[in-house]
Amino acid sequence: MIEFCYETDFKLANEEKTREWITDVVKRENRTVNELVYIFCDDNRLLELNQKYLNHNTLTDILTFPYSDSEALHADIFISIPRVKENSQKYGEVEEEEIRRVMVHGVLHLIGYQDDTDEAKQKMRAKEDEKLRLFHVER
Repeated sequence: MIEFCYETDFKLANEEKTREWITDVVKRENRTVNELVYIFCDDNRLLELNQKYLNHNTLTDILTFPYSDSEALHADIFISIPRVKENSQKYGEVEEEEIRRVMVHGVLHLIGYQDDTDEAKQKMRAKEDEKLRLFHVER
């Protein structure tokens, strides 16, 4: 099950297409979805979570909290809409595409991809690009 919760005035344009896409991404990585909950929130909420659980006093666009290390993904994924919007402007990307990039980034972390070195960041970016192209394929 994939759920979307909104703590801001943001709302995904097409929840069902997004669910199908995330499910396809996970399936192509030989995993399944148990429960993924995306919580779209503001900077203050993510900063509070970052401070409380990770002892980081910085803004971020996403925090992923896994509840299982099995093949079936189970997690809460918090996304700061203001941070994503700012990043989309910074990188010259359409907001909706940047939101999808962040959404799939969280899933890729759950699957085991990392971004803690330059080489890992390149692999993560390539995998994000690959998975973003899947969103635009007619189903």
